[in-house]
Amino acid sequence: MDWTPEGKTAIVTGANTGIGKEIAQELAARGAHVVIASRNREKCEAAARDIQARTGKETVDVMTVDLASFASVRAFASEYLGSNRPLHILVNNAGGTWSQRRPTDDGHETTFQVNHLGPFLLTNLLLPRLKESAPARIVTTSSTGHNFSRGLDFDDLDREKRRYKSMQAYSDSKLCNIYFTSELARRLEGTSVTAYSFHPGFVRTEFAQGGDTFLLSIGTKLGSPFARSPKKGAETGVFLAATPDLDGVNGDYFFNCKPKRTSTVAKDDAAARKLWEVSEHMVGLSGDRA
Repeated sequence: MDWTPEGKTAIVTGANTGIGKEIAQELAARGAHVVIASRNREKCEAAARDIQARTGKETVDVMTVDLASFASVRAFASEYLGSNRPLHILVNNAGGTWSQRRPTDDGHETTFQVNHLGPFLLTNLLLPRLKESAPARIVTTSSTGHNFSRGLDFDDLDREKRRYKSMQAYSDSKLCNIYFTSELARRLEGTSVTAYSFHPGFVRTEFAQGGDTFLLSIGTKLGSPFARSPKKGAETGVFLAATPDLDGVNGDYFFNCKPKRTSTVAKDDAAARKLWEVSEHMVGLSGDRA
């Protein structure tokens, strides 16, 4: 497949800073029309101006979306679909972690909704446009943290019954990213829309700095001298969104621009299918998509 970002349209969530901003900047530099999507419009606009200045490209737009709100996700998708613009690249990059269990207005544990349910809903709502624009790609930022998950508790995905442990919640959400990608790829076979997930590495970003995860915040600050730059962390995401060399590859997990083995737990196709079905119910989808 002759693939290049030039002339294509991309949405990158969480692109006002860190890895997402670097991915958006590189795609813009390579000729893509990029939509920066984040919940803070002021930061989005500042990032867009910076990317335009650095790349000399004016093809950077801003839209707001809060993945902790299904209403916000639906409003974003409705606005985008209503614009009649094509969509060739969707990068599900935004995410976070919280030290305390916090339910969203939709009634779900925040880490689970922001890192999985929100991107799941957004992707499904945008799938018709991705299929119309095919060939198209969906790239989701996961993490090696999925290795620390012992598997999903389908009777308590929102952690109402268990003692809340922030890093366990985060690890489970990163496992969800891999399950989501593999099942999405299976459902999209034959459509010319492909899906990938990736681990960016330990990156020097604002991750865990703006929430309530005090100990994790301290840990990431202490480790920052040994961390990758956001540009380095974004390389695999850019590779998956931009390289033409992915013919026949679909649903895989990558690190350092190469396929990477996942944990044994992450290879559970039955769990991936079950998560998809449960997620459809949680976000209010009818089940007739992808």
